[in-house]
Amino acid sequence: MTRTCLAGLAGIPTNRQVMDVGPQQFGKWLIAAGIGIALLGVLMVLLGRVGLFKLPGDLEFGSKNWRIYFPIASCVVLSIVLTLILWLINYFHR
Repeated sequence: MTRTCLAGLAGIPTNRQVMDVGPQQFGKWLIAAGIGIALLGVLMVLLGRVGLFKLPGDLEFGSKNWRIYFPIASCVVLSIVLTLILWLINYFHR
């Protein structure tokens, strides 16, 4: 079911239509987001076992009862890898 955009009701001509989002559609999005988060969690565990989050630039502070961890170098490595992957996808998609 679709309805026209509010801009069309205000007298502004538009051909765009907006999907009516109901509870079932929202539930599907929540399931997809949950699966995505679970896959991201599995990836983080696997990358941690490989040693990604123990790089020399990763800072860790703590004592007996607390610990603070700043994965600076790991974030830089992940950023470079994701940038290259997305750049390649964009390059070959054209």
